[in-house]
Amino acid sequence: MFAATRVLASVAAKRTFATSAANLSKVAVLGAAGGIGQPLSLLLKNNTRVTDLSLYDIVNSPGVAADLSHINTNSKVAGFGPENDGLKKALEGSEIVVIPAGVPRKPGMTRDDLFNTNAGIVRDLAEACAKHCPKANFLIISNPVNSTVPIFAEVFKKHGVYDPKRLFGVTTLDVVRASRFVSEVKGKDPKEVNVTVIGGHSGVTIVPLLSQTGEKFSQEELDALTNRIQFGGDEVVKAKNGTGSATLSMAFAGARFADSLLQAKQGKKGIVEPTFVESPIYADQGIEFFATNVELGPEGVEKILPVGETSEYEKDLITKCIADLKKNIEKGKSFVKA
Repeated sequence: MFAATRVLASVAAKRTFATSAANLSKVAVLGAAGGIGQPLSLLLKNNTRVTDLSLYDIVNSPGVAADLSHINTNSKVAGFGPENDGLKKALEGSEIVVIPAGVPRKPGMTRDDLFNTNAGIVRDLAEACAKHCPKANFLIISNPVNSTVPIFAEVFKKHGVYDPKRLFGVTTLDVVRASRFVSEVKGKDPKEVNVTVIGGHSGVTIVPLLSQTGEKFSQEELDALTNRIQFGGDEVVKAKNGTGSATLSMAFAGARFADSLLQAKQGKKGIVEPTFVESPIYADQGIEFFATNVELGPEGVEKILPVGETSEYEKDLITKCIADLKKNIEKGKSFVKA
């Protein structure tokens, strides 16, 4: 088993986390002892762009940190709990803060069912981030992302430290899934299949632009693939039979986005990732946040890329997306104002 793990880690390092010794960065993970947090922290420990890995959770974080600290990559790992100003210590000096904290979905639950618990968690973590590392880049994984990103933004606005270029909802898993699912149907290597996914990060707000892949699809394939990409999370929740949600694939996607941001911060040009950010694309329809491909740069968001040409099928999907997304965003904003 260890040999297989070592091979997988090596492949991940070569494919996604190529690095150079000159790069330095402190990354904090809030919720590091959870189902997403542990594998995410493992992947970040394997990323030599990260020289200081700071882990926080309400329980078990020092143990996770001790375990990871034995891995022979050249980065420091420290774990903190709520006691002794642990959250403050975890955050101070962080360049990137990744937030997977919260409860996972169970069978029959929607992401909105998570709202009451996870909204409060994200709000409280946002308060701490606003005080201790307001100029970091913030990667929100905690669901429902369509609402938790606006919650984070509203808290930062209250503190007068909001910078829309530094706040990201991590929707990378949607394009990772789309690439995998389309490659299965078309018999291709997933590395050769790029699918732009726009909108939000739940159900019908997830809009895969299959017309832009260069592939041909029957109507039956379009319907099946679109549904599977939109509700891929349900597939995992059901398969885990009450024991969790998409943790490993989400950790992979979160680590990929973090690495892309690190590369861009350290000067690499042309780094493009999908992400849910404050966006002008559908602002005239009351949609303040929207996921599209975004070019990343040293300051975070460098350029929000246009949606591009879409089919009639996709235009209908976008209409449905906007109706739901507007409610999700407002729900998050209202939570903070209340």
